Amino acid sequence: MTSSISRQLILWLAIPLMLVALCGALIHYFNNVAPVVISSDRRLKDAANALMAHVSVKQGQAVLDLNPYVKPFLPSADSVKYALRDSQGRLLSGDPELPPVTMGSEGTELLAMAQLDGRGVRTLTTRFDTAAGPLTLTVADIRKTSEPEARLGLMSTLLWDFVQLDVTLVLVWVGIQFGLRPIRRLRDEIASRSPLDLRPIVETSVPREIAPVVVTLNRLFGMLRTSVQSQQQFIADTAHQLRTPITGMQAQLGLLVAEPAAQPIKARLLNLQEGVKQLAHSANQLLTLARADPSANISARNQLVDLQAIVNEVAAKFFDRALQANIDLGVDTAPAQIRADPSLLDDLVSNLVDNALKYTPAGGNVTASAGEKNGRPYLCVVDTGSGIPEGERQRVRQRFYRMPNSRGHGSGLGLAIVDEIARLYDASMTIEAGANGAGTRVLIQFPARPGN
Repeated sequence: MTSSISRQLILWLAIPLMLVALCGALIHYFNNVAPVVISSDRRLKDAANALMAHVSVKQGQAVLDLNPYVKPFLPSADSVKYALRDSQGRLLSGDPELPPVTMGSEGTELLAMAQLDGRGVRTLTTRFDTAAGPLTLTVADIRKTSEPEARLGLMSTLLWDFVQLDVTLVLVWVGIQFGLRPIRRLRDEIASRSPLDLRPIVETSVPREIAPVVVTLNRLFGMLRTSVQSQQQFIADTAHQLRTPITGMQAQLGLLVAEPAAQPIKARLLNLQEGVKQLAHSANQLLTLARADPSANISARNQLVDLQAIVNEVAAKFFDRALQANIDLGVDTAPAQIRADPSLLDDLVSNLVDNALKYTPAGGNVTASAGEKNGRPYLCVVDTGSGIPEGERQRVRQRFYRMPNSRGHGSGLGLAIVDEIARLYDASMTIEAGANGAGTRVLIQFPARPGN
């Protein structure tokens, strides 16, 4: 799973900013809330010590001497309320409104908050031993202090800090989105390119931070262009080196067959001539297959091609052969255009028509058509030949595969070449039965052109 730069930046900023906000809250607490709490706890401790000093035991009963003139002086009644209870929780002296506090067996002092007269007060409960047994003294500070306001200020500060943090992160996120726009433009430019497009990216249009990436990509594109050009040059050289001697051999065999002195071996020469013809056809198909390979077409010559013209030219090229075989070769075309290499489209239609003529008996029909349907350009060849069984329609796309009991001496490359060229241009190839279930219909549908 790929990570997002914007998310990582937000995360890297959010954690430190959150820690800064928490540190600010702690500083506010120790500067404003903690002193108030410490002061209140100190007053409660002093009041509890003074009250415990006035506790005495008379006749086995604990009593509280309330003489205000005996030192240590008792706290004033308008500042502190207290409740003295025995070990059973019975009130011995003080305010009954102060609730009893349960203490653990280990502790002797407990600071807590309690409700008194409808408001929260801070209390200190102390357990101490006397001759009359253990007693508990609860002291409550009833003076109005600034502690609630300090705590409210702390909560307000925390809330405001986190609101600021959220707003800051939103602004940072917006800034990151704007800052990453050049990277997105670069991504969209590369994504919108065809795999065949190896033009260098303009380096001056990208930020300095990602310029090294663009330089590296351009270097890679250059290496691929050089490699493809070498491969294309090799294919062109191979085609020239193969076609020239084969064509010369065919011409010499034709002349030799016509010689009167060669009549005794004419049958053998005709077989040899047919074999050379088949060799020339196979060599041409192999070279076409090599040219149709995507790795050899990264920088192919792509231009706006008229499918109607391609079909008409191919039909004219095969007209004499169809006439000799007594096959009705027709065309049914409408205007349609795609961006492609015209020579490869010529090879595609030529292989389809060649296959159709090869497997259609005399008196049959072959129709090549082109046009546009539902916004998608198409090429189609229909014949009335023997057809392709449904179970074989996927296998005939494979290189060098021929159906059992196939007519002629084909190499099994025709439909493989068609399929390779179709995939090169993201087209779909469909093989099905022709009209009334007879013959074969091969349909090539290209993607819709932008703007359709």
